Amino acid sequence: MKITFLGHATLLLKVGGKTVLVDPFISGNPKNNNQVDKDTLNPDYILVTHAHQDHVLDVEDIAKRTNAVIVSNFEIATYYENKGLKVHPMNHGGSWTFDFGTVKYVNAIHTSSFADGSEGGLPGGFIITSVNKSIYIAGDTALTMDMKLIPMFAKLDLAVLPIGDNFTMGVDDAIIASNFVECNTILGYHFDTFGFIEIDEAKAVEKFKAAGKQLHLLPIGDSLTV
Repeated sequence: MKITFLGHATLLLKVGGKTVLVDPFISGNPKNNNQVDKDTLNPDYILVTHAHQDHVLDVEDIAKRTNAVIVSNFEIATYYENKGLKVHPMNHGGSWTFDFGTVKYVNAIHTSSFADGSEGGLPGGFIITSVNKSIYIAGDTALTMDMKLIPMFAKLDLAVLPIGDNFTMGVDDAIIASNFVECNTILGYHFDTFGFIEIDEAKAVEKFKAAGKQLHLLPIGDSLTV
């Protein structure tokens, strides 16, 4: 799998011969200084962890243009289905094998509602397994004991964890989360975009290193491969 960081909590995955976009918040991201143009993205699927604006802002525009399938919880999928878009609804604990790999929708502790006040269901994260590789995309979440279940489902090659604190886990809790999910290679996201979630990046990397782990903090547009 090739994972490209597109800013904030937006990821672009090349996996199983398909392109998967996660939580597209591009056009409204104040840190995106024309590094990413949403109109050049052509995903086959769009995965949505929850309904907050900083995760769904560009979902509708991209899905309309590309005919991508939106994968999320039942409430979010229904919201977009009612707009005439293609969807695949899921719910917590469920898995589905798509043509790019298997996706399991797992618990997250956060809130979830659309900017227009519509119901966004309960937030979640995704475990994606393809070609003998597995990654965990936590979404916006607090540290939760449910993370200890994840190694029962998959041996992770990468965990994507929020580290910005205030609205989600911070660095210290994310280190504990990486222990819970039994993964020492971490991609940090959901940090520095806004004032409430600014962090000391060098200190974060050192804290993970001291815990025997590697924290990747990618510039917008950069990629890593697992």
